[in-house]
Amino acid sequence: MSGISYTPDEPIVAIATPLVPAALGIVRVSGKSCIDLLARTFSRPAALRAASGNTVVYGWIMQGAVRIDEVLVSVFRAPKSFTGEEMAEITCHGGPAVIRAIYELLCMQGFRRAERGEFTFRAFLNGKTDLTRAEAVQEIIDSKSTVSRERAAGRLAGSVYDEINRIKQVIIDTIAAIEVEIEYPEDEQAIADSFDVQGIERVCTDLQQLVDSWRSEKLYQDGAQLVLCGRTNAGKSSIFNQLLKEERAIVSSVAGTTRDWLESWTSFDGIPVRVFDTAGIRETTDSVERQGVELTHALTESADVLAYIVDAAVGMQLDDESFLSMTIRPVIVVWNKCDDEAQQPQLTDGQKKLIPQLGGELLMSAKTGRGLATFISAVCAALIKENGVIHEQPGLGSARQKNAVSEALERVRHAVRESHQCTLDAVVQDLEDALVWLGEVTGSVTSDDILDSVFSRFCVGK
Repeated sequence: MSGISYTPDEPIVAIATPLVPAALGIVRVSGKSCIDLLARTFSRPAALRAASGNTVVYGWIMQGAVRIDEVLVSVFRAPKSFTGEEMAEITCHGGPAVIRAIYELLCMQGFRRAERGEFTFRAFLNGKTDLTRAEAVQEIIDSKSTVSRERAAGRLAGSVYDEINRIKQVIIDTIAAIEVEIEYPEDEQAIADSFDVQGIERVCTDLQQLVDSWRSEKLYQDGAQLVLCGRTNAGKSSIFNQLLKEERAIVSSVAGTTRDWLESWTSFDGIPVRVFDTAGIRETTDSVERQGVELTHALTESADVLAYIVDAAVGMQLDDESFLSMTIRPVIVVWNKCDDEAQQPQLTDGQKKLIPQLGGELLMSAKTGRGLATFISAVCAALIKENGVIHEQPGLGSARQKNAVSEALERVRHAVRESHQCTLDAVVQDLEDALVWLGEVTGSVTSDDILDSVFSRFCVGK
């Protein structure tokens, strides 16, 4: 592997918990004879060496005659461990100095400092996991919402692996049927009939669904960018505070209070959303405020959805129409300060035609909370329209998986097209190529570069 050098079996050690004051800390070890090596620093070496798998041994970590910390050692014996090797986890008190002292002592005893992702890589190497499950580990760590965590947990449980294997089996059975007829033909028609076109077309549909799933999975993994924009004093900061349920932004009746953008993560029905409160759009001679307006324009260009806030009492102005006519992102027009239920402002037909991607309009009161739920639903609807709704069936968890499945889909589609005009030998070649690409998804066929890309993103200790 190019970026990281892993040495299988060699005893490795890593700190598996953050180096911050906490109740507990964990130091992990794995590799050949790692428990025997750990026992040299343990107050009860014989008990630790004799411990069976999935048991916990109490004692002290010792440096000579000096006690470092009172610990519990969880023992795992090969192959029934996360890595598939001998493995142990030392649970100690959570002071950074204590954790580091144990870690450094084990390094002096002969353990090598683990590389990023080396524990999970060893699990992959020893057949304890596949690449889709390995990537799901990092996805769970990085998850920003309940939905993204649940989807990643499904992949960790093998949802994508099982789906890929099911599709591979259909392709394998098709190849076998064709090759039997090629080897032992009765007549040309029998050879042609051996190719189950309908079955392979269903494979195309299944692969296309997997490819399409990546957009929505990515939305729930990475989140979306929502920019609150509009003229000064339209109530952007008040709405920002309502969405976050805290007073993050300064709210004032003085125009131009917000001069720079604020941002914070929140969740809209399970979708992680990064909300930006921006400087009000207006012409100004104040150089600082002008820079804030320029930043607002820059943010709107990269936003997934814009919420354009209009003061309902003032109404739509020429500046509003000019800005909205130039937006290229989906826009939700929010009529704010509709504190009175009788207020029913709305866009004219001419104004609607000005906005290239109008995602709807709604009434809202940042003061009373009126329309907040409707606003969240409208943002979710706009994001789902752009990225696709998440479904119950397995979804791909990374761009790497999506690219490999796309390549497999292209080979299967080519096999269907060519079956009408080429020999079935060419069809078999396409289907075999598809199997290779599907093998890259799970890791049954892979390269060092792919492994490097997957595991180098892990933290040390995973």
